[in-house]
Amino acid sequence: MKLEAVAATVKSETLTPHWEFYWQLTKPRLLSMVLISAAVGFCVFASPVNAFGIFAFLMTGTTCVGAGAMALNEWMEWRSDAKMIRTQNRPIPAGQITPAQALAFGAAISILGFSILSIWVNALSALFAFATWFIYLGCYTPLKKVTSLATFPGAVSGALPPLIGWAAAQGTNPVQAAILFAILFFWQVPHFLAIDWMYRDDYKRVDFKTLSVIDSNGQMVARQMIVNMSALFCVSLLPTIFGMAKELYFVGSFLLGITFSWVIMKAVRDLNQRARFVLRGSVVYLTLLLMLMVIDKW
Repeated sequence: MKLEAVAATVKSETLTPHWEFYWQLTKPRLLSMVLISAAVGFCVFASPVNAFGIFAFLMTGTTCVGAGAMALNEWMEWRSDAKMIRTQNRPIPAGQITPAQALAFGAAISILGFSILSIWVNALSALFAFATWFIYLGCYTPLKKVTSLATFPGAVSGALPPLIGWAAAQGTNPVQAAILFAILFFWQVPHFLAIDWMYRDDYKRVDFKTLSVIDSNGQMVARQMIVNMSALFCVSLLPTIFGMAKELYFVGSFLLGITFSWVIMKAVRDLNQRARFVLRGSVVYLTLLLMLMVIDKW
C-alpha cells in the first residue's frame, strides 16, 4: 500500500472506529507482558496485609499508561508502519483510525493511568510509570532512526514495569528492586534482537538503524545475544541470594537459564533459520521464571 493512499484513507476526521481498533492500537500482547511484570513486582514484595487492597488500582493504572504508550507509539510511527509488511495492517495505516483519534486516545488514557496511580496507589509508582512511558516514547521510539543503541533505552523502558509493582507494594529494599530490573533488562536484549533479525528487511525499508540492519552477517547480533544471556543467567540467580526467593526458585532459574542459553547458542549458528526459536524461547523462559518467583514467594 502506497503511503499517499494511506494518508488519503486516514484523512477523514469523521471516521468512527469500532472499539476493537482501539484495542489493537494498544498492542495487547506487548501490553500483557508489561502487566505481568508489574504484577510480579507487586506480588514478590507485597505483604499479606496490603496484597489485595491496591492491586486492582495498580493493574488499572498500569494498563492505562501502557495502553496509552502503545497507542502514542503507533501514532508517532504510522508513516513507517504503512511501509512495512509486518505493520501495514495496524489500525492507523489500515485507515481504521485516524492519527488524530489515536493521539487523543493515547493521551487521554495515559493521563487517566497516571492519575489512578498517583491518587490511589502512590506517587513513586506513578513516577516509575511516567519514566517507562517517557523513555519508550521520548527516547526509544525516535532513536530507532538514529542509532542501533536505541535497543538499550528500549530495554530500560521494558524493565521498569516491575518497579511500578515494587513501589505499589511499598518495597523497602532497592537492591532487590534493582535485581528484578536487571533480570528484565538483560532479557529484553536477546528477545528484541530476535525480532530485529526476523524483520530486518522491513526495518531497512524505513531506515531504522537497528543492529540487524547494520550487521548483515549477524556476528554482532549473535555476540550481543550471548553477552546479555550470560548476564541474564547470572542475575537470575540473585533473588535467592538476596532473600527474594528460596531454593525452588534457585534450582528452577538455573535449569531455565541453562536451557535458554542452549537455545541461543544453537540459534546464533544460523539466525536466518532460528531467530524465531529465540523469540519463542525467550517468552517461555521469562513466563516460567516469573511464575517461579511468585510461587516460591507465596
